[in-house]
This record gives sequence, C-alpha cells and structure tokens, in this order.
Amino acid sequence: MARWLQFGLFLLMVVLFVGGSHYYVWRRLVHDTGLPAVWRHVGLWVVIGLALLLPASFLLSRTLSPDVSRWVLFLPYFWMGMLVLLLFLLGLADLGRFGSWVWAKASHAAYWLEAPARRLAWFRWGALATGGTALVASLVGLYFALRPPVVVRHEVELPRLPRELDGLTIAQLTDLHLGPTLGREWLADVVRRTNELRPDLVAITGDLVDGDVETLREVVEPLRELRAKHGVFFVTGNHEYYSGVEAWLAYLPELGIRVLHNEHVWVGVEGARLVLAGIDDHSSRGFATGHGPDLEAALRGVVGDPPIVLLAHQPKAVFEASARGVGLVLTGHTHGGQFYPWVPMVHLQQPHVSGLHRHGGTWLYVSDGTGFWGPALRLGTTGEIALFTLRAPR
Repeated sequence: MARWLQFGLFLLMVVLFVGGSHYYVWRRLVHDTGLPAVWRHVGLWVVIGLALLLPASFLLSRTLSPDVSRWVLFLPYFWMGMLVLLLFLLGLADLGRFGSWVWAKASHAAYWLEAPARRLAWFRWGALATGGTALVASLVGLYFALRPPVVVRHEVELPRLPRELDGLTIAQLTDLHLGPTLGREWLADVVRRTNELRPDLVAITGDLVDGDVETLREVVEPLRELRAKHGVFFVTGNHEYYSGVEAWLAYLPELGIRVLHNEHVWVGVEGARLVLAGIDDHSSRGFATGHGPDLEAALRGVVGDPPIVLLAHQPKAVFEASARGVGLVLTGHTHGGQFYPWVPMVHLQQPHVSGLHRHGGTWLYVSDGTGFWGPALRLGTTGEIALFTLRAPR
C-alpha cells in the first residue's frame, strides 16, 4: 500500500475517533443529563474545544521548544488520558443498561428505566459517577507517572555464562520519550539514579526521544554522564524513526553511547566473554534505508557457543531469538500497558506486556518503561530502571 494512502487512512481513523468519542462524551455527560439550554450550549463548546486540543497537541509538540511544550501540552495530554478512562467507564455503564434491557425483554418484565424521570436520574448520577471516577483516576495516574522511576532488580541465570562473569550487572533504560513532556531535569535524575547502581553495562532499548536532534540536543545532554564499566549501548525503537533516526544515530556516539545497528560486541575479558547484540526496531523497515531487524546480521561472526544477551525494542523479538539460542532478551515498547484499560489491547500485539518470562531456553524481559508517552498517566504500572545481575549456571 502506498505511503500516502496509509497516511490518508490513518488520518481518517483519527478524525473518526476524535469526533465520535467526543460526541459520545457530550451526549452522555451533557445532552442526556437534561441540563438547561444555556449549559448544554456551554458544554457543547467545551467538548468541541477539547476535541480540537488533541490534533493541535500533535502539531504543537513538533513546533514548540521542549521548555514551552511541557506547559502548553499538559492540558491536552491530561485530557487525552482522561478521555480514554471516560470512554471505558461510560461504555461499561451503557453495557450494563443494555444488558438490563435485554433481560427485561427476555423475561417479559417491566424495564426499570422505562419511566422518563428514572431514566433522567440514571443519566445524571451516571455522569457524576463516571466523570468523577475518571478525574480522580487521572489525578492518581498523574502522580504515578511523574514520580521518579523505581529500581527493579532481577537475577537471571544465563546459560554458558563463564564463572568469571558471574555477578555482572546490566542497567536497562527504555522508553524515556524525551521531548514534549519529559525534559533535561527529569533525565538528569534518571542518570544519577542509574549511576548510583554502579552497573557494569547500561542498555537503552529504544524510544529514547520524541523530536529531532537540534530540538533536543540540550535535553539529552545528561546522557553524557552515564557511567558503566563496559559502556552504554543503544538500539532503536519505533519513535526514533519518527524523529530523524540517521541524525540521532550519528549524534549518540558523541554522548558516549554505542549504537548497535544489527550488530554485536564482546563484553568481558579474554577467555571469559559474552555477546551483547542489538537489532533495529521491528517496525523500522521502510522508514530509513538499510534499517530493519536482522538478527542474523547482528550475530554474524559469532563463533562457538557463547552466552548471548540481545537488546531489542519490541518483545516479539523473542521468537527468533529463542530459535537462535539467545540467553536473555531485554525489551520495552509496551510501557506495561501504561494504564488500564489499555493493558489488554497491548496483549493483542505482543507476546508479553510486562516482566520476566521464559521462552524455551531464552529469558525475555519486558520493561514497563522508564518514562511514558502521551498523557502523564500510569495506572497499574510504574516507571522503572531495571537492574539485572547475571549468574553462571550452578
């Protein structure tokens, strides 16, 4: 399918979703609650304004400086998250109402919302309950999104790991999404917390930025302070391909970060080493010439049967990695779902959404992400810095 046609279909879907979802919210919270005409009129324009904020936010995120955008975009991003919660709660209420109507018809009983006064009371109390719950949940989610990421520790027994490397530590950062919402001060704190762990190696598994190099040069500067005995390594996520990937891959080495573009390095000392490999994001083909995940290329030249750690952005990389005998795959991308009710949707795209899992002889870790994307909202998840201690087989 032609790129312009893909973009046209995407744009059509966005317009239909934004328009339809805001009409539904207006209908349930304003029209059906029987407000006086003047308040229905005010409510209509408020909802129209909120609907226009969403496409405006995407345009502003690309044009405003990071220092300005964090303030300007707070309201549209907050509304974006609250809208999803509202749609979920209103949908549940309507599903319950529809179920009771079906039950009444099937049992030939009187429908309890038949009377206009009772139906109006239902809509008014329902609007108050769903609106209040969505607002409180959004504020709680805001707190969990903005608090510093927690350190999550794991011990992983890596097949064939030499005894000399027993205890080697890897700190994983992923999905920082630096740009419109998360800036230099937040990153400096993440770097400080990571350095305090004294990792042997730092792995950044994609979606580092949302913006081009010139816009975010000052924002990413704290990355220069990351310290690890064996170095700091990076693989692309899907968002790098929306942000000028070639420029970023050229700039990151200036910050002391080694990019693994379908390639590997040896980590350790002579006679006691492991392979650290990295592949491009799974959705990168077509965005830049010569890009696309290629595990065969990443492992080309690896002889013998050494222990392998693979950095990849998306958890679906585990299928090929397991077939190639990779011991540990570190991924992100999902944000752990970031907030309910979005979590089940992520399961439709990825084999796992969060945590440490086993695929044959391969360990897969899916990080909840260090930052967040879009709305500053985390419900049921938390930002994290993952620290892995590798153990030799006993």
